[in-house]
Formats: sequence, structure tokens, C-alpha cells
Amino acid sequence: MKFRTDKDSLGNVKIPADAYYGPFTGRAIKQYHVTGHSSHPTLVKAFVMIKRSAAVANIKVGALDKKRGKAIITACDRILSGKFRDQFVVDAINSGAGTAFNMNTNEVLANVALQILGKKKGQYQYLHPNDHVNMSQSSNDTFPTGMHVSILMNLKKTIPAIDVLIKSLNKKAKEFSTFKKIGRTHLMDALPVTLGGQFAAYATSITKARNVLFSSTKELEYVALGGTAVGSGANAPKGYRKIAISELAKISKIPLKPEKDMQHSLQSKFPIANVSSSLRNLAIEINKLANDIRLMASGPVAGLAEIAIPAVHAGSSIMPGKVNPSLAECMNMICFNVIGNDAAVSHAAQAGQFELNVMLPGMLKCVLESTDMLGNFLPIFSANLIDGLSANKKKLQQNIENSPVIVTLLAPKIGYQKSAELFKESLKTGKTIRELVISKKLLTNKQITSLLG
Repeated sequence: MKFRTDKDSLGNVKIPADAYYGPFTGRAIKQYHVTGHSSHPTLVKAFVMIKRSAAVANIKVGALDKKRGKAIITACDRILSGKFRDQFVVDAINSGAGTAFNMNTNEVLANVALQILGKKKGQYQYLHPNDHVNMSQSSNDTFPTGMHVSILMNLKKTIPAIDVLIKSLNKKAKEFSTFKKIGRTHLMDALPVTLGGQFAAYATSITKARNVLFSSTKELEYVALGGTAVGSGANAPKGYRKIAISELAKISKIPLKPEKDMQHSLQSKFPIANVSSSLRNLAIEINKLANDIRLMASGPVAGLAEIAIPAVHAGSSIMPGKVNPSLAECMNMICFNVIGNDAAVSHAAQAGQFELNVMLPGMLKCVLESTDMLGNFLPIFSANLIDGLSANKKKLQQNIENSPVIVTLLAPKIGYQKSAELFKESLKTGKTIRELVISKKLLTNKQITSLLG
């Protein structure tokens, strides 16, 4: 492999000759062997948008000459079109405050821009990663801004995926609206409900969680760009911040606004923690749904067998014909990870000291991972599991008829004490409540049917 020698403030660094990153990145990739994954593609896109917007703003306020500025803008456009993405090599969890990722971006853009200007990679005396690409910026303000923008972009896929699930649940609620089933509390028989009502309740829960998540995204629209170091705005020319955020809003198609208190936006990660906790709460509701489906579909002989699940693949490598609730199980595991990610975000959000929370890359990895998993899998879960569920009407009716708990609905007519005696007798003899009530001439069959509803 051929190398070139790049120089930074710490000295010379050997860099692969074909690499577009530079000395800071070269040092960083030797230190941050963490996840084995480079930074999220959505973060790369958001960050390059930030750099482009900063270059436009710096040109407009007269801080950056047009020749260098246009080269940086063109470099950004090339990356946004999909080129050079393999040059963003810093691990997803890297240096505090994301400085290593910020510099990875600065160096790639600088070297692409140098080539646009007819120069060689590493000739930073003509166009520098810090002096020109990072002009009027700091990792302190660019990474928090990148977090907000990348999460908002990712949620453009996640929230519609949640809506797909809600639509599927509402469809099943309507389909199952006349199917009565035994209710359960404490995992014990309770009064009858409808299977449709059960699915409607799932849809309501997930709709509420979805709406809270959507509301939480509004705080992310306020960004720190222009705050530079510690929210001071140092080295950012007058007028730069307003133009940069306006440009970023335009290119990202997100209604971004300047955060009024720039110190707050650097030291507090409340908006990130708020979105993360909303994702966690959504995961809790979806997890409950997946658990219930697994229980209702258990069997087909020795379980509840109230519903049947579609077979997406063979359930066992040794037991022929077995069908497992594999998609529900996958959904469980996704929810566990989302809940765990929120725990990491919560710890990171409270771990900031004084003017800057430096735990940003770890927080962002967790939130983007959660939005990815939900956005990717919820449409599959909805189409290949929820939409294919069918009700075992015969088993549902048998459970109602055989459960002694239905005596509760007869209690207003025959009294609590007599009802309790009938409950115990039904369990002891195996006779249904209907059979016992009729045999004791307490009520007629017609009266029983009327009371059971």
C-alpha cells in the first residue's frame, strides 16, 4: 500500500495515499476500536449538510473567499450524491463530543475540495480542514446540531412505520369485532371481551405512544449551530448563525430554528433524552402486544390457541410442521434493545459536566439504532404477522362457555353467595355454569344467554 504524509498540530502522520481523510482521522482510527461500525449514514448526511450550510453562510458574511467556499460546497454536493461515503471511517462511538467524527468530515471535505481546486490531497496550506471547512464552527455546536438533524431524518421513516402497525391493528379490530373471548386479569379467567376490542386497545396504546414521540421531536428543531465553543458564539461572524441555520433548514427540509439559549443547547441533552424515552415507551407498548400475541397463539394443542399465526418459515429444525411466533419474538428482542438503548441515553444525558455534555456519539448511536430497528421491522411485523392473524372462533366460544367466571354475569340475578358456590362446583365437577344453573332451575337457558350478552 502506498502512503502520503499529512501533518497536523501533533506532527506527521502516514495516511493511505488513496484516502480522503487526514491526520486527525488517521490517529483516531487507531484509538477507537469500539463497535466495529463507522458512523451512521444519516449522521454523515446531516453533517455534510451542516458543513455546506456553514460554507454558504461564511461566503455570504465575507469570512470565506468564494473560490475556497465554492470548492467546499461542491465537495459537499458530491458526498451528498453518494460519493466518498467509505471515507467516513471513525467508529460510531468515538471521542467525547464527537470531535473525531467532526474532524473526519472536515478532512474528507478538505481533500475532495483540494482536488476540485487542482491540488493534491494533504496540501492543507491551500484549503485547511480547520481553518476553512470548520470555519465559524466547533464540535461543540456541530455535533449537537448533527444529532438533532440526523434523528429527525431517521424518524421520517420510523413514524410512518408506526402508522402502518396502527393501521393493521385497527383493521384486525374491525375484523374481530364480533368474536367474543374470555378476558384475563392476573393471567386468570375474567369477564368476556371481544377479540376486536382487545386489538382496538392495542391500537389506542400505540397511537398514544406514537403521538408522544411525534411531539417530542419538536424540541429537536431548535439547533445549536453557531454556538461554537461552550455556546459562546466565539469566532462566528455577525449574521453567520441565522444564515447557516436557514440554509440547513432548506437543504434538510426540516423547519430548523436557532436555540435561543446556546449554552443550554450544549450542556443539556434534554431533547435527545426526551425522544429516547418516547421511543422506550413506544417499545413497551409494542412489546406488550408481541407478548400477548405469543400467548394467544400458543399451542396448537397444549396452549391457548385463540389465534393462529401465519407461517413465515419452518419453526423447528427437528420438529416437522412446527410454527413459531418468530416475528413476535424478533419484535420482543427489538423492544428490549430499544429499552436498553434508552437506559444508555439516560446515563449519558446526566453525565455532562458544566458547559458541555461530551457523551454525544454514544447517545446518538443508541437513538439512531432504535429508530432504525423500529423503522425497518415494524412494516414487516405488520404485514407478515398482524395482517395474517386469524381467530379460532370455536376455541374462543368454548373458553367462554367452559369458564366458571361467567357466573359473575349471573350474580345480579342469583346473588354473590350462590354464584361463588356455583363457581367452586363447576371447577370440582367439570360441569359448565350453564349446566349447573339449568339443572338447579335457577335460570332458564334463554335467561342465561341473555345475561351473557
